[in-house]
Formats: sequence, C-alpha cells, structure tokens
Amino acid sequence: MCRRWLFLVLIVPLHASAADIVVSAAASLSNSFSEIGKRYEAKHPGDNIVANFAASDVLLKQIEQGAPVDVFASADEQTMDRAAQSNNIEKSTRKDFASNALVLIVGVNAKSPAKLDDLADSDYAHIAIGNPDSVPAGRYAKEALTAAKLWDKIQPQIVPAQNVRQALDYVARGEAQAGFVYATDAETQKEKVRVAMTVPTSTPVRYPIAVTTTSQHADAAKAFVAFVNSADGQAVLKKYGFSAP
Repeated sequence: MCRRWLFLVLIVPLHASAADIVVSAAASLSNSFSEIGKRYEAKHPGDNIVANFAASDVLLKQIEQGAPVDVFASADEQTMDRAAQSNNIEKSTRKDFASNALVLIVGVNAKSPAKLDDLADSDYAHIAIGNPDSVPAGRYAKEALTAAKLWDKIQPQIVPAQNVRQALDYVARGEAQAGFVYATDAETQKEKVRVAMTVPTSTPVRYPIAVTTTSQHADAAKAFVAFVNSADGQAVLKKYGFSAP
C-alpha cells in the first residue's frame, strides 16, 4: 500500500503585530512628529508610521469622510472636541501632549511692529493668516485681532493660508510683510523670519491626541499615543520648541 503524505507549510510573519499606523497631525507638528515617528519605529520593529500633515480641520474632515486614519493629533481643543462629538475618536485615549504660543513674524531684515495696532500701517500691505474656518492658528490670530479691534480694519491686507506652514512660507519668501504662526514654526525658518512679538491668546494653544474609532490597528495606535506622551516623545517635542501641556 502506497501512502502519500501532504505537508502544509505555515508561514508566520516575523512581526505578527506589524502595522502601517496612519497618523494625521497638525501641520505645525511636521518636524517633531517626523522624528517621533522614526524613534517609535526603532523601538517597534515592523511597525511603520505613515504621517499625514495638514490643517487640523482638514484632517478631521478626511477622517469624517472615511480616510483610514489611526491617530489624530490636533493643534487645538476645539477641533478635537468636534471629533469627539462626532464619535470619530476613542475618548478614553484623548490626552493633551504639548502646548505652543502664537507669534507675529516678519522678514528677518524687515521692520518690526511695536504693537498689534501697527499692522494697520501701510508697511504691512500683506499679512499672512491661516484661514480661521479651517486652521487653528488662524482662529487664534482672529481671536487676538478681534480683541484688539483690528480684525475688521485689516481685512484688505489679509492673505489667507491653507495651514500655518503656508503662512510661514509667505513671510519667508517676502510675499507677506507679516504673519501669524506658532513659535515652533518660526524656529524652522529663523534664517528668513524673526519673531516680532508673542501674541496673547485667551484660549491656551494646546495639542490633544487620540486614537480614532475606525483604527484598524488600535493596539499599535495606542502604543504610538503612549510614546508621544513618554519621556522620549516629550524630549523630541521640547527639542522643537514645544512646551508641556
């Protein structure tokens, strides 16, 4: 009697928990989160951080429209509140992980306004501000300018930007004489722009992070959020000028 044996070979990946973790983060986090992603990958072999940077409101809209996102990091509480209200984040994973400051910048060799009121002068024909309808930095700027009774007055001078980094670029390239960005953004182009003043905001500039409810890699997403809040993650954020939340 001839017997035939059938051998089944089961191939198991070396890293069964490996995952592509899509992290949608505010544009102002581009530099810091790029480094944090690399450090996370070094500690979690096989996991791959796929970063998506844009204005916070734009990122939330992408999530609402079904984009495959695992982690959401916003530049303001307001956008994250909306994400929570629409049930797009796991509320238990939400945590503030950094804070920032709004600043007014000018070209490195340009005249600095002594006070916000000076922005109404003809020296500042173009003022770059993130669109307040979609950019948290723009909302903070509008809030400060409204409090100073300047918002309506300087409307003809405003150059709307799609995100805070675009506002920075407008000033760095000399296309705007002044602009509102975060202190950390100004640091990335300090050879081309300088901070004229720190602009007080009645709403603190805090950054929350959370795992999305639609994440296909919830455990890895939670691990990434934990890493951002760890000593290693916080050290990177501090390196790029962010403060503790």
